[in-house]
Amino acid sequence: MTLFNRSRPDSQHVMTLDDEEYAQKGLVEPRYMGTVADQRDMNALGRVQVLRRNFRFISIVGFGCTLICTWEVILTLLSAGLTDGGTAGLIWGFIGVCLGFALVYASVAEMASMAPTAGGQYHWVSEFAPRRGQKFLSYITGWLSAMGWQCAIVSIAYLAGTIIQGLIVLNRPDYDFQRWHGTMLVIAISTFSILFNTFLAKNLPFVEGLILIIHVVGVFAIIIPLWVLAPRNNAHAVFTTFNNSGGWNSSGTATLVGLSTTITSMLGYDCSVHMSEEIKDASETLPKAIMSSVAVNAVLGFIMLITLCFTLGEVDRILDTNTGFPFIQVFYNTTGSFAATNAMTSVLIVTLTASTITEVATASRQLWSFARDEGLPFSSFFAYVTPGWNIPLNSVMVSLVVTILLSIINIGSQVALNAVVSLTITSLLSAYILSIGCVFLKRLRGEALPHHRWSLGKYGLAVNFGALAFLFPMFLFSFFPLTTDVTLETMNWSVAMYVGVVGSASVYYLVRGRHHFIPPVILVKREGE
Repeated sequence: MTLFNRSRPDSQHVMTLDDEEYAQKGLVEPRYMGTVADQRDMNALGRVQVLRRNFRFISIVGFGCTLICTWEVILTLLSAGLTDGGTAGLIWGFIGVCLGFALVYASVAEMASMAPTAGGQYHWVSEFAPRRGQKFLSYITGWLSAMGWQCAIVSIAYLAGTIIQGLIVLNRPDYDFQRWHGTMLVIAISTFSILFNTFLAKNLPFVEGLILIIHVVGVFAIIIPLWVLAPRNNAHAVFTTFNNSGGWNSSGTATLVGLSTTITSMLGYDCSVHMSEEIKDASETLPKAIMSSVAVNAVLGFIMLITLCFTLGEVDRILDTNTGFPFIQVFYNTTGSFAATNAMTSVLIVTLTASTITEVATASRQLWSFARDEGLPFSSFFAYVTPGWNIPLNSVMVSLVVTILLSIINIGSQVALNAVVSLTITSLLSAYILSIGCVFLKRLRGEALPHHRWSLGKYGLAVNFGALAFLFPMFLFSFFPLTTDVTLETMNWSVAMYVGVVGSASVYYLVRGRHHFIPPVILVKREGE
């Protein structure tokens, strides 16, 4: 007996009674189970396939490229890099950050091949850390990753919303800029993103491929008018002029502090890892997709950065723009047209909104995975996968609620909101340090690593060491304020937020977490063990 979908009469959409039974039991139909290697990996990790594997190489490359939005973030966070570092600091800093993160993501890609699980870093810490600290370190890493990705949603949605406000300011100088307007825009963008993560979840891979095209083409839609119309800065000045408007003791220190722009633009390519259980042939496809995403966005980001540094004009003038975003002023100064500026800026609004869609997918999978191992309060609620939909619907909706609640903070204080979203950088950097540190220690001790189809080979130890050598100073400088003249508004409150999260997670672990959290390593059963 078969059940026919009348809206889709072709033979490809005939659903058998067996498929209906799979849906009722919350399991995945055989065609979405992935390859033999995927099933072998899931068995080795002690997991059951409950999400559809409908991502392929191109769609997951698009997922990584459009979530991180490297060239878009460089544009939106331009003021921090110009204040501390200047054009030379931005360019040389970006090159250094790309090289450092290449080592980081190569390490992440290899671990993803060893254990392609939505848990990502907290699973790797659990499996690779010394036995004595496995459970606690894994638990803290899980909290850091979960909080980091939840804050990332509001970060990117807030950027998109305030850019819209910036355009209104440009076109209507009499506009009364209100913070609650930005909050309402964040809520609207986040709610729109939920549509693609629920009703259109099956089509998300296609959407990611489409957005990748917009992401790449959008670069040229912006740089071509700038190269054609804008006056050129002197090459010697662009590559050698450092800025220290933050009042630091040297231009070198200022440049390191100003790296927040370039770090943010290259942070988060582990996003694809949290979709591991939805990727076909994940242990081989995922590592290649991660490194491809990094390469594509690094090139696009460098092209945009060079273009900006040669065409931005007088730095003090664009930093003092009423729009709140120097890049909008650069567009207007270059074109002299409101219509052209609106069109160029709209490209960013579209891609940043698309990034919010991808952020929701990543954050909800991280939340779901951690809850699956009883790492959170009300874990059974967060870990629920809706039968027939095969998505963690509760975690998706909770991600929306968290984003709305965090965005409301902006109404009372933008400083408070900035303090919360700063957790994105510090949380993810420390999760990288913990997971890569564990595999580095395992290598250093000469202990065997799990079988992996994408390997760093004999360079593994050196790559892991280089990644850690890069991450530690970046983590330290992420707590610095932009200026030495610190006030309540200019203070970088991320240290307080970070200590608060780690402290709260540690207390919860001692009180309840250690009794309920299931460290992933106890579920792992690999060949030969």
